Amino acid sequence: MNQKTWGGRFTDGTDARVEAFTESISFDRRLYRHDIIASQAHARMLAEVGLLTATEAEQIVSSLEEIGAEIEAGKMEFSISLEDIHTHLERRLIEKLGDVGRKLHTARSRNDQVVTALKLWTRDAIDELDALLAELQKAFVESAEREAGVIIPGYTHLQRAQPVLAAHYFLAYVEKLQRDRDRLRDCRARVNVLPLGAAALAGTSLPINRESVRAKLSSDSVARNSLDVSSDRDFALEFVFCLALIATHLSGWAEEWVIWSTTEFNFLDLPDAFCTGSSIMPHKKNPDVLELTRGKSGRVIGALQQLFVLVKGLPLAYNRDLQEDKPAIFDAFDTVAGCLSVAAPLVRQTKLRREVIASRLEAGFLDATTLMESLIARGVPMRSAHEAVGNLVRECEKRKCRLAELPDSMFEAVAPGQSVAIKSSLGVSNALTAFKSYGSTAPAEVERQLREWKERLS
Repeated sequence: MNQKTWGGRFTDGTDARVEAFTESISFDRRLYRHDIIASQAHARMLAEVGLLTATEAEQIVSSLEEIGAEIEAGKMEFSISLEDIHTHLERRLIEKLGDVGRKLHTARSRNDQVVTALKLWTRDAIDELDALLAELQKAFVESAEREAGVIIPGYTHLQRAQPVLAAHYFLAYVEKLQRDRDRLRDCRARVNVLPLGAAALAGTSLPINRESVRAKLSSDSVARNSLDVSSDRDFALEFVFCLALIATHLSGWAEEWVIWSTTEFNFLDLPDAFCTGSSIMPHKKNPDVLELTRGKSGRVIGALQQLFVLVKGLPLAYNRDLQEDKPAIFDAFDTVAGCLSVAAPLVRQTKLRREVIASRLEAGFLDATTLMESLIARGVPMRSAHEAVGNLVRECEKRKCRLAELPDSMFEAVAPGQSVAIKSSLGVSNALTAFKSYGSTAPAEVERQLREWKERLS
């Protein structure tokens, strides 16, 4: 029973089947570094308040550092009989220091210890994701610069709608990714609240200094209610929600580029290094990275659902159900980080097929809305202008021509004496340069946005 941290009250050993069923060392071992950091801060605080001597605290701190090095070198032997990473670290510390090692767990419980390590891990995970998102933003900005001046069709309902600059298109994803970064930053503020010191659920009668630990761990504040601490996984759900939304954004981008890389669209030249072939069809170039990015979003969204179900009926305070939070959190993070790691180089190496896009750019009446707005600017009521242009489009479909190819008489019927001025708005290039509003695809606006993003991401 001396292998257990809770063995004193029990007379029988744990059934081997129970040990296998209840262990978490198979997945929570990745928290070892964060548990060590928290334990070192806790030990130093215990010395400050007189519950350890300064010498004992430094012995614990240095021994924990040595244990961390053992784990990194692959020298730590893990066993399901020790349940979790926290028990492994404590047991190894006791092996090294004896009674001094047994003092580390003073004034804390595995309840507040676990959530502290998980919060520290999540904080680092957020910082890692922020860097990956910023790198993907830079890749889109570089694409916007590279494809400056290129006009592409914009779509709604996957039908041609209005012309946009390719740079405007790429910057749209920069905006989405910035919202992802903003959400992660907001989430980090709630993650960075120190749980340690709440002990099992009610706090402790020992004279600890939680503020000292907070400062040592660079937390923003200390959790205010000890009963809330060990059951709180709000931060984990919020974190995985952020991951799910990132995955959803990546999935939408991937879907778009899968479509754009088809022969039917042929807008993109995907790099060979990010595609695969077919085992039977020698001509195939499949966008597997994009397809997997799209598909992996389901895992991340599923992890969020898993966490909601996990916590939906739990009473205060800690319940062992919460052990099951980590596989979902870790897998969601790993999945999103993996997607982001391949997304940036893929974006950087993908080129637009400019000639193909230009050859079909005048198809689909991309200038129809600009024509309508030209009529509105000349005093035609909006609904009347909308109907008139719709009639002109229908006539074009009958004649199999573009709007600019219709006779002047048809425009005279809509706006007498203004056919020449109205027709000057037709054609994709004219339609694009007609945009004026803030945030639009107007060339000057896109240049401003691009300049701002370059400065912001530098």
